[in-house]
Formats: sequence, C-alpha cells, structure tokens
Amino acid sequence: MSLRSRNPTVVAQAVLWILLRLVLRLEPGTATLPLLMDSVIQALEELEQKVPATKASHTASVWLLFAQDSGRHDLLRHVLLEGQNLKATKLDPQQLSPELQGLTLDVAQHGIRGRQEYGVVLAPDGSTVAVEPLLAGLEAGLQGNRVVNLPLDSTATPLDAGATFPDTGAVVPDVRATSPRVRDVPPDGTSADVGAMPPNIRATNLDVKPTSPGVRPVSPDVPVPSPDVQASSPGAKARSPTTVDSLLVVTLARDLGLAFLQSPQTWSHSGLGTEGCWDQLSAPRTFTLLDSTASPVTMAFLNGALDGALLGDYLNRTPEPRPPLSRLLSQYYGAGVAGDSGLRSNFRRQNTAALTSAPTLTQQVWGALILLQRLEPTHPQLRGMSQEQLFEVATNAAKEFTEAFLGCPAIHPRCRWGAAPYRGSPSPLQLPLGFLYVHHTYVPAPPCTDFASCAADMRSMQRFHQDTRGWDDIGYSFVIGSDGYVYEGRGWHWVGAHTLGHNSRGFGVAFVGNYTAELPAKAALQTMQDVLPGCAVRAGLLRPDYALLGHRQLVRTDCPGDALFNLLSTWPRFAANVKPRTARRASRRSKREPPPIIVPATGLQ
Repeated sequence: MSLRSRNPTVVAQAVLWILLRLVLRLEPGTATLPLLMDSVIQALEELEQKVPATKASHTASVWLLFAQDSGRHDLLRHVLLEGQNLKATKLDPQQLSPELQGLTLDVAQHGIRGRQEYGVVLAPDGSTVAVEPLLAGLEAGLQGNRVVNLPLDSTATPLDAGATFPDTGAVVPDVRATSPRVRDVPPDGTSADVGAMPPNIRATNLDVKPTSPGVRPVSPDVPVPSPDVQASSPGAKARSPTTVDSLLVVTLARDLGLAFLQSPQTWSHSGLGTEGCWDQLSAPRTFTLLDSTASPVTMAFLNGALDGALLGDYLNRTPEPRPPLSRLLSQYYGAGVAGDSGLRSNFRRQNTAALTSAPTLTQQVWGALILLQRLEPTHPQLRGMSQEQLFEVATNAAKEFTEAFLGCPAIHPRCRWGAAPYRGSPSPLQLPLGFLYVHHTYVPAPPCTDFASCAADMRSMQRFHQDTRGWDDIGYSFVIGSDGYVYEGRGWHWVGAHTLGHNSRGFGVAFVGNYTAELPAKAALQTMQDVLPGCAVRAGLLRPDYALLGHRQLVRTDCPGDALFNLLSTWPRFAANVKPRTARRASRRSKREPPPIIVPATGLQ
C-alpha cells in the first residue's frame, strides 16, 4: 500500500516511526536551531512538506518514541499509544535538514541532570514547554477511542496476548478490547454504564469536560465515551477504576502520580512546578532550574502536559480533515486556535481547570498507577502498594494539582522578563500579610497584551524606579498584564516600595495601563480579585481575613484610576472603612519610606 493511499491518521502515525528511526542515528549536540517553540513548528512544517500526504490532516509526534528507544523504555506509553503495529515507512534521513535532525535530538526526551532541564523550549508567550508530553498528547488525540480498559485481574501477568512492539518481540496487553462497561457511543450521543459521574459532567463527553455555564467548548462537540469517574462522598469507599483516558494518562496523570509517590507532600514543599531561567531569550540554548531539588514534574513539564491534553482533546473532537500540526501549534502559541483567542497557551491553566476536576483527575491518576503496576510489577515505587495506598496518593495528587497549580496564576519569574539585579539588600516580609494594595501603572498607559510588550514594560518600570526614583528595585510585588500572566516584581518574600507607610503590611499589585476611564481585561481582573489572593492564602502568604485597598486610600494619589477604583469598591474584600483622609495622616507619619508617589500626568502614578 502506498503512503498516499493510507488512512490519514495511519499515515501520521507512520511518520512518527520514520522520525524515530531518524533520531536514533543522530549524535548529540548537532542542533543549530534555538530552543524555541517556533523552531519546533518550523521542523514540523518541513516534515509536512517531505510527506505531503499528511497535509490534509496532521503530522504525528515526530519525537515521541525517541525516549523509549534511547535508554528509557516507556512501556505504559507504548501500550496506550502504539498498541497497533505499524509498518515502517521509508524516508531517507538525508531529505531532512541538519537543523531539523539536531533539534529532534535536543527535544526528544524530557529530563533533568543537576539543575539543567532538557527537552524544553521557550514559547512566544514567555512560558517554557516540555516537548515530549506535548507531542504525546497530540498523538493520543489522533486516536479515535481514548477509553482504555484496565485489566480486572490484579494477579494476571501484564504480558498477555496482544499487540507487539514494532521491531521487537515484546508483547503487550491488548487493553483496547471492548468491555461490557464501556460501549461505543450510540447514534444519539449517549453512553450507558460509564460509572457514577459528578453532576456537572455529561456522560457523552470526555470525562474531563464539565458543562458549567460560560465555559465554551474548545472544539466541535464530538461525543467521546467517558472513562469511569466516581464522585467522592464522605464515608463512601472508592471504587477502583476500570478504564482510563489515554490522553490524560500519557500527558499528566502517570507522572503526577509518580511524583507524589516519591514526595507525598503539599505542592509548595514537594519541588513540583519548579521554574527556571534561560541563558538568553533571543536564541535560548540552556535552561537552568531555580531549585536544585526540583521534581521531574517541573513547570515546563506541566505546561507541555496541559498543552498536550488541551490540543489532544481538540484534535480528538475535530473531524477530518484535521489541521496540520504546524498550523495548530502556530495558532495555539499565537493568537488562538481557529480564531478563538481563548484557546491559546496564555490561558492553559484556565482551560484545563474548565476541563477537569479533582474527582475526575483522582480516577485518572489512580487508574494510571494501577495500569503501570500491572505492566511493571517490579516498579520500585509501586511494588507492594495496595489499592488503598494508590487511591490515597491519587487523591492527594489531584487535590494539590487542581488547587495549588490550576488554582494559582501563571507567574513569570524575574529572569524571564529580564530584570536587573536588586540594588542593596532586600528586607524580608513577616508573613502572612493582611493586605493587598491595588495599583495601576499609569505609565505605561496602554495595556500590554503579549509577552514581548509586557516584559519591555517591566524593564521600563524597573529602570524608572531604580534610576529616577532611586529605589533598590521595581516597587511592586507583582504586576498583572493583559496577556494572561502575572510578572514577578519583588515577589512574595521581600518588602516593596509601592504603598507609602504600608509596604511591610501588604503586597502591592499593579495592572499595566491607565485605568482612569476604562477597566483592565476581564481575565486580569479575575486574577486580582480571586486567583492571586486565593493562591496566596492557601500557601500561607496572605491571611484568610485579608483586606483589599486601592492605592488612593493610603497615599495622596489618583491611583489606581477612577474606573478601576469604582469597581474595586464593589468587591467583597474591599476595605470601605479606610478613607483617604485617614490614609494621608498615616502616610505623613512615615519618615523612613521613599517620597510619596505624586507625579505629573506624564509620570508613573
């Protein structure tokens, strides 16, 4: 059968094997392309040109299996994604550019050695993304049926009769066999016997798709049978899952579960979600983690996992012809998929929170650990673990992830926006604090709507505060852009220079822009009102009874602008009893703070 006559999805999966064989011939250190998401898109575009038959649909993950055949054998991913044997399709490696070959090797496998994180790229929105879980999600999304039945006999050997590894004699279980509990979706789009479901999840949807008001579908409404999801209730014994969603397992659930097996603590004390810094932003080559005790589930890994899950779900729900992956990624890391500005990388946490819940994710993590335990009985972290213990791990992992990661804003660290060093010695805050002080930057006046402009605004404000005001650093604790991100100023632990006389009592958070006559973007307002303070309270940085004040309530200034202040006065946490006159007396009592922020209309307010 010729390549052009194959089913498009089969062609796309065959391309995966082509590139697998290519990368096995490569030598490390041959890449000349910078580690940017744009380079990955460029590589996929070149691949699509070499194999034109895939243009009508998509190009499969070209690096997905490199990790498996270069030292780390991923049996679970093989079972879920490559259960059907594919015939190798010939493609001369010399047809692909040396740049593509080198980049393939550089990002094929995610890993950490010392404080260096590998297999990651810098995306246009300023986030760092692990490529391996991203492409795993894309591959899972290309498969028609994502519901995978778990082996019901805990004593059964994992290597039953079933699909065969390509080019090897190893045999894996045929976990895609139809089960009486999970049936094909009937014509009316309903699904029977899919297990108890949380009330906000439709049985016809992917098990991570709630129907809460205001949440738009991220792709055409193509019904997907739902794996088992049991709503947890006090005192009820959890029922072991019999199915899993292959998309969630290969992107997030398996690694999340293993991370909490290794370090069953709270999110903030587990090394999970660790950020890092690039050697340079224009042509990045080296990514260094900020924490030497980082878990493999870093911020970059989580970004890639969420992107893979969201885009895999989109592909799974989109009928043929599906878009080429190069176009899909270009849109997702740009203005938005298919013109939807909400479906882009800037809002990955919000979109994932709209797709999943703690009970749902608990079942997926639990199911992933069960499957891994069956496939690898001698797995060092899973050997001897009971179902009850696995359930406890899954419950803790899902709760911490949904509350402490999805429930918190994405914050770009100082190194990401190019901060200059702090001048002098910062003073530590005595946490938790009791106040959140709201500012607008006034200058820059236009809202920043992308990473490049927001980062430039941060550097401009820091220069003004350090060089003109004579302060040690940018004054604000945090700055909120209109691009979906928060930018770290002095952060959670150091006294700022934002609210005269009160800098040690609260965090100063500013919106980029002038909000005298208009309001910030809706997502930015939600970050200020709910997401940022809620995250700080949970982490013990802000008191549960904190109050929110506008800058003008404590200092003689028009900040944060009339329009914004009028809105703040309607928020539940707003301290309406603090009047500007009281604040002016308080500010005059302070003799050790920098001069009041009273500037002309052309200055910073």
